[in-house]
Amino acid sequence: MDEYFKLLGLNENSTEEEAEAHYLELKALYGEQRFTEGEVGNEAAKKLTELEAARRDHLESVREKNFTSTDSSYYAEIENQIKKGDLTEAQRLLDEFNERNAEWHYLQSVVFYKKNWTNESKKQLEIAIEMDANNQKYKNSLDKLNAKINDNASKTFTDYSGNANENRARAYDEGERQMGGDGCFDFCCQLAICNVLLNCCCNCR
Repeated sequence: MDEYFKLLGLNENSTEEEAEAHYLELKALYGEQRFTEGEVGNEAAKKLTELEAARRDHLESVREKNFTSTDSSYYAEIENQIKKGDLTEAQRLLDEFNERNAEWHYLQSVVFYKKNWTNESKKQLEIAIEMDANNQKYKNSLDKLNAKINDNASKTFTDYSGNANENRARAYDEGERQMGGDGCFDFCCQLAICNVLLNCCCNCR
């Protein structure tokens, strides 16, 4: 049986959630008692050291077994939910994992990407690569994501506003023509000249 579970007073049927709860209780208890003078304090400090060492060994053992066939099928179900577009269910399944390996972080990055959370997606991909540096799938995904981020960053304000300004200028010119603009000015000049000539004719009589 796992030494860690023995120190916690649990058996092989106990869950990781139960183990975590007992660990926190004992850690708080020993952490307080170790400052007591005499044998009680010494014993508490010793037990706290043993508890932390056993927990480290336990977590390392769990990490080694992290990507079992069960996990593989579970991740496949998460991928299926992502393909279906059910990001809420995919996230729920991801949240059920206690130990999160490189594949977990990769799938979390995909969910974030689907939500258009590019910065969060990039962080998760970087964690996945740190945990599994030789995984080409993770590297390719990060390269594509960086390319998208850089492409968006290259679109400056001028790029966005240029067309808008041109459109406004064209709209203004079009409006001028529709509302009169230069054509109206020419017509008004001609009308004024006609009035002047007409007045001259009348005065001549």
